[in-house]
Amino acid sequence: MKKVLFSLFLLATVSGFAQRTCGYDEKIAALKASDPTFAARHAQTKQLIQSEATSQQRLALAPTEVVTIPVVFHILYRDNQQNISDAQINSQLAVLNADFRKLNADFNSVVPAAFRPLAADMEIVFVKAAFTEWGDPTTGVVRKYVEAPFNFDNQYYTNAGSPAWNVNYYLNIWVGRFTDPTLLGFAYPPAALGAPFDGLCIGDQFFGTTGTAIAPYNKGRTATHEIGHYFGLEHLWGDSNIFQGASPASCNMSFNSDGVADTPAQWNAHDNCTSFPNFTYACGNPPNGTMFMNYMDYVPDACMAFFTQGQKNVVRNAIDNIRLGLLFSPGLSVDNVEAISAITVHPNPASTYFTITSPEFTVENVHIYNTTGQLVKTVKVDQSNANISIEDLETGVYYLRMYDNKQYLKSAKLIKK
Repeated sequence: MKKVLFSLFLLATVSGFAQRTCGYDEKIAALKASDPTFAARHAQTKQLIQSEATSQQRLALAPTEVVTIPVVFHILYRDNQQNISDAQINSQLAVLNADFRKLNADFNSVVPAAFRPLAADMEIVFVKAAFTEWGDPTTGVVRKYVEAPFNFDNQYYTNAGSPAWNVNYYLNIWVGRFTDPTLLGFAYPPAALGAPFDGLCIGDQFFGTTGTAIAPYNKGRTATHEIGHYFGLEHLWGDSNIFQGASPASCNMSFNSDGVADTPAQWNAHDNCTSFPNFTYACGNPPNGTMFMNYMDYVPDACMAFFTQGQKNVVRNAIDNIRLGLLFSPGLSVDNVEAISAITVHPNPASTYFTITSPEFTVENVHIYNTTGQLVKTVKVDQSNANISIEDLETGVYYLRMYDNKQYLKSAKLIKK
């Protein structure tokens, strides 16, 4: 075990990235400085999505089910190497779907037995957008060559870069090369909804598992960490500024908390892989030490492997409240929730075909995605309750996105026997 940890540390040192550097805290500070209303809005949003009452209300009204999140990848490149391949994009999509569904192969080897019962399936699937906000078919990938003196760090969302697709309805992910060589990526919290820069901005060297990705950040976990922020998760050390002299003396069970009950409070980040249990940065006396292998700490990719149930509550509260637009087409509103909920898929599990029943909407198109978020089949539905054949699909789990023409209606999970 010690040899493995030493090897990971050596990889971090050789690659020049001995510490995960997330720009989240700096972006929050900048927004507070530039927008006098942001601090209060951010605090109110955190209070809402971290509230147990919000979780109970959400579960009472609509029990958690798998949802699909449409993603637009903006690839901004200066040379052929930075114009990353579809394979690299797909590898990142696969990691996100494994991590957020608790299907990552390294879960049991990285997460100690003491913490495994706390782990959660977020029940979120990320898929490439199939339609633009104007209803045109799309691959979900935008590529653009950018000339000097383009600054990816600050211009990614501008006309010089690639403007966001409607941030209410799409998760925008910008991939490029930072001028700051220590920065891996950053994302904005739910309180930033509506801003033209809302989404994930990430360096291509820390994106996906192949191509230009560099060890020890070549397992796709930077995007997992940052999208956690996008859905309202804080670092495990809360508001403690680890870059400005955090110390055990300043440890405060409230200040050094991420607002999630099942993640032990800590006063600093873990920069490198370590061994369990670890009490170095623990606040108080948690029985199992700190949760350094959680996706919201700073350890290298190979040493982080799960979200908790408490973190799931925050994320799903954010989706069902602040980021609710991700679950709807631009042509729909929350007034349609009851009618959309009435859309059903049966039989499920299915072996040869399934049927969609939709009392109030006409389902005309169905897109079927596999567990890595790749579109595997598109079906045109000709009549209500029409049988949709799946004999050509392999046994496994699939995710449906249903449309009334080009207007997105609902997602659903399908099991093929």
